Amino acid sequence: MDSDLIVFSGNSNEGLAREICDHLNIPLGKLEISRFSNDNLFVQIGESVREKDVFVVQSFTEPVSDHVLELMIVLDALRSASARRITAVIPYFSYSRSDKKDAPRISIAARLMADLLKTAGANRVLTMDLHADSVHGFFSVPVDHLTAIPLLCDYFKQRLDPGRTVVVATDAGGAKRAGRFARLLEAPLAIIDKRRLGDTDVTQGLVVGDVRGRDAIVIDDEISTGSTMGTTVETLYAAGARSIYIGVTHPVLCGPSIDNLRGLTIEQIVVTNTVSVPEEKQLNSLTVLSVAGLFAETIMRIHTGESVGALFT
Repeated sequence: MDSDLIVFSGNSNEGLAREICDHLNIPLGKLEISRFSNDNLFVQIGESVREKDVFVVQSFTEPVSDHVLELMIVLDALRSASARRITAVIPYFSYSRSDKKDAPRISIAARLMADLLKTAGANRVLTMDLHADSVHGFFSVPVDHLTAIPLLCDYFKQRLDPGRTVVVATDAGGAKRAGRFARLLEAPLAIIDKRRLGDTDVTQGLVVGDVRGRDAIVIDDEISTGSTMGTTVETLYAAGARSIYIGVTHPVLCGPSIDNLRGLTIEQIVVTNTVSVPEEKQLNSLTVLSVAGLFAETIMRIHTGESVGALFT
């Protein structure tokens, strides 16, 4: 056991943090998070971190603002306690959706979050499958950007015949991610023409690529309300798909998502545990793969100074 390596967890996904620690063969760091009577957060590190290499696991999940502020205060407490290096491990970085100024008088919130993390005390960031790769460039500290694509691909390889499978991107923006999956699976790629009319309202047109008679695997970075997936399933069946599977990294599953997904004619939804899925959201069609081993391996490589580039492929 490495006494110089400590992993702490916020309240967003303690299960994943504990699983990471099991892979590293270390206990989860002692951390107290509570609230004062006026609702202010109180954070106290429960053990010495002086000159230690510290990692804090916190996904930006509902309630997002609470979890973001919680992480900032933990980072600041660790810096004040003289930690040698502090890495913010953010398996799901929800603000990566706010990566550009696409309306008047709005904030590019992803860049703001990057600045706040550094100001709070993060010396580096470890995350997975950002919605927009451009967000990586918003950080002025080192960022290790992992992907769950190989993990999802291995799962489907064992269950489907690539010769009669097609990988589907829900829009042109997701074509790069889906294309990478298709190359690993050695299957063709199809792209759906999607227009977003609002936060949950989308319309889809033609399918670029041949899906007729094939098992379609829809690849995306996250499922939020499930509205896009509902429209995608209708579009693919109309284009002649034989069956439909869904593979995404982040099971955000907010709002009416469970009702939306429960009504879909699909074979399986495969996600990872970057976001904790409560029991009431665990559909019969939902399979959750663990990314704890990948995060643990990356954390150990960062700690020992080894290259982590091989884990990005």
